[in-house]
Amino acid sequence: MPPAQPSYPTLEDYRLAFELAPVGLALSRRRVMIDCNEALCEMFGATRAELVGQSFRILYPSAAEFERFGERIAPILNACGTYADERLMRRVGGAQAGQLFWCHVMGRALDRADPHAAGIWSFEDLSAHRPAQPGLTAREREVAALLLKGCTAKQAARQLGISPRTVEVHRARLMRKVGARSTVELVQRLLTGQTDA
Repeated sequence: MPPAQPSYPTLEDYRLAFELAPVGLALSRRRVMIDCNEALCEMFGATRAELVGQSFRILYPSAAEFERFGERIAPILNACGTYADERLMRRVGGAQAGQLFWCHVMGRALDRADPHAAGIWSFEDLSAHRPAQPGLTAREREVAALLLKGCTAKQAARQLGISPRTVEVHRARLMRKVGARSTVELVQRLLTGQTDA
């Protein structure tokens, strides 16, 4: 009996893989969602009709964070074609509309020379093991994300385009808000959602 011929995936197989992926997926052009899967819709509490054709801006806590992330990720996408981080995102609708949650975001630019032209992005909800701290400013959220990543004040400053002293000021405010006495304790409290308040 001759060996079975390999069966190659069809276009429908790829579409099904996109739809049923266990993480949220979105295809983008110029930071606008041109398609997304059901996992992304569920994560952000929205329908596909509410997301497709919309800027990623609606998933960010603020317009300023959307702009700053766009500026920060472009050179990284340009250099290596991929980008990943953990950040606070905002649920769009449903019972949790407006709620902030920690999300692991990964993306790939289809053209490194024009990183925002088109890409594919994955989103993983981390809220089950990393609760969001309420009452943080946009910059404090960015500093918190980099501290959780293990960045020093100098490294965070470089990534955010601000001075190390400014990062230290934001870190001190974060420590006061969550009742932490050290950076290690701050990171632990950010991870667990614990505060003295």
